[in-house]
Amino acid sequence: MRALIIGASGQVGGALLEALRARGHDAVATYGHHPVEGASRLDVTDAAAVEEAIAAARPDWILCPAGLTHVDYCEEHPDEAFAVNRDAPLNAARVGQRLGAGFVYFSTEYVFDGDRGPYAEDDPARPLSRYGLSKWEGERAILAEVPRSLTLRTTVVYGPERQQKNFVYQLIRNCRSGQGMRIPSDQVSSPTYNPDLAAATIELCERGLTGVYHVAGAGVLDRFAFARIACQAFDLDPSGLTPVPTAALGQKAPRPLKGGLVIAKARAVLRTQLRTPEEGLRAMRAALERHGAV
Repeated sequence: MRALIIGASGQVGGALLEALRARGHDAVATYGHHPVEGASRLDVTDAAAVEEAIAAARPDWILCPAGLTHVDYCEEHPDEAFAVNRDAPLNAARVGQRLGAGFVYFSTEYVFDGDRGPYAEDDPARPLSRYGLSKWEGERAILAEVPRSLTLRTTVVYGPERQQKNFVYQLIRNCRSGQGMRIPSDQVSSPTYNPDLAAATIELCERGLTGVYHVAGAGVLDRFAFARIACQAFDLDPSGLTPVPTAALGQKAPRPLKGGLVIAKARAVLRTQLRTPEEGLRAMRAALERHGAV
């Protein structure tokens, strides 16, 4: 399989690049702002440049983890959010379809309202935020126009990443420096280990599957409970962690509270393991230790 990754500098894109190569596939990669060795810079909102990149790569599948994921920023900059999260992927999917490539769109549990999770693929979407709406509209547009496409919803992604930005890295830095953290205790979700997400994505492409799949970690728990488990996995002192209600954080965009993703559909077709938070965090620590990064 020959794959094009649009957005290889983020944690999902980086995991995809590593997993594709490990499975013997040919991978071509692009990045937006943070250079990646062997990858080319690409502005996903530049339609002509995207078409040129896809034509040059001649991929069997286009994997597009590129996106604007800062939820509060999206709330204040909706035009940019829809341009990056809906319009740019749709353009790439259309180009790919003309050139014979399938397309993978990465979406989020934020398409749901968090009223009665965990959610299955066919539960009704009711996004609360501009970020969630931009992803939901991206899903619908691509599924309507591109039959050979996958929409993969995931959430609370963590694991090894070049930029070291995800929640677990923040937790490690703050706990080791003695800086306190206020963590919502009422946001329930399904933390997802990024190598599992990457391997599952590639397996679905290898099998030529299409449609909507929830690809997330096994288990549903709140953010504070996840932080406590991460502290155990990394031998961190959790005394500086304070559980708070989401409302106390003063965030600009509303968050789905009772969330989480049902992964039965994905598990029924995948050999790839979708690990629990305990398993994923242990694997993350082992991976960081192998690279001397703990």
